[in-house]
Amino acid sequence: MKYMLLVCGDDTADASGMAPVEPWVEDLGDRRVRLHGHRLALPDRAVTVRVRGGEVLRSDGPFAETKEYVAGFDVLECDSLEEAVEAASRHPVAALGAMEVRPFWEDEDAATQIRALDAELTSALRERDVDRMAACYAPDVAEFRDGRELRGVGALRKSMEEGLTYVTGPVTREVLDFRVHVDESIAFGHALVRLRATRTDGAPIDDLMRVTTGYRDAGLRWLIAHEHVSPTTEERS
Repeated sequence: MKYMLLVCGDDTADASGMAPVEPWVEDLGDRRVRLHGHRLALPDRAVTVRVRGGEVLRSDGPFAETKEYVAGFDVLECDSLEEAVEAASRHPVAALGAMEVRPFWEDEDAATQIRALDAELTSALRERDVDRMAACYAPDVAEFRDGRELRGVGALRKSMEEGLTYVTGPVTREVLDFRVHVDESIAFGHALVRLRATRTDGAPIDDLMRVTTGYRDAGLRWLIAHEHVSPTTEERS
């Protein structure tokens, strides 16, 4: 499960003797507990925004006047709250300020969403539905295939339409191996894909390809932002 670790500094504390943060970051990173994080600028650079009666109210500084402030954040992936608390207790700032550990809201797992997106691409290709296929890609997608580089979903859509003119009937897309790694708003997939179809002249198509895909969280759904397709010499089953 993922946890947000809010690093709360204390502007009245003397941080001159605080241990460096780098060993903590490196240790949790090596163990794949810490997924992401960053320091934040000091509160005097913050801007607080409120809307009251339709009017946007902007004030300089943090939303609350307090000696404690959020100095940074880390995203952890732990098996339990106890493990996340233990990791937070070893952060150097814990000895001077405070660490807030809060679980992420439990939505559908990102890897599950990405696998559903891949299944949608398979279904759309079988039905030769270019609209559904194109909807799986980000507007600024970059695809590399057969020595060509396609930029933008418009160019990719045109390539899809052109490719379907050379085949008749459904196109079978079989994913033989699919591995996904998710890191916050981006993800990477590695797949072995087999495409089978029939050319308009009756000749069969049976291609085995290695597909490397970059995904981006578009807010309400994941989309394909980068795709590299290359033939493989691995034996077909």
